[in-house]
Amino acid sequence: MAVQVKTSQALSALNLTPLIDVVFLLLVFFLVASRLSEEDRKLDVVLPSAGSAQPMTAEPREIIVSVDQQGKFFLDAKVVTERELKNILERAVADNPVRQSVIIRGDRRAPFQFVVTVMDLCNQAGVSNYSVTTAEGS
Repeated sequence: MAVQVKTSQALSALNLTPLIDVVFLLLVFFLVASRLSEEDRKLDVVLPSAGSAQPMTAEPREIIVSVDQQGKFFLDAKVVTERELKNILERAVADNPVRQSVIIRGDRRAPFQFVVTVMDLCNQAGVSNYSVTTAEGS
């Protein structure tokens, strides 16, 4: 037995008034928004230029500090002293006070005190986002 649905009743129950209101509001919104963007471009403003300007949206480069078996600190494959590492970290925090991160890679044969020294230098420089990496164990 087939069920018969009367299409006239289904369409009469559908109210289009809220849909028309939403479409009208969207139309008004986009007309006003496009008008404001045109006005900003019409202003005769000559922008200054700077040769050393850098974009403010640049992502901070995370610093990777490696500690070898003898307790030497490496940054970008160069040996650095504690004082140099602290200065580098302080400059990095001055450039990026909130989001600067440091990754500490300590040799497992090195005494843990050297890794703690790097962590302490991070704290002194104001780096709160540092982590110690490990290898996946088996």
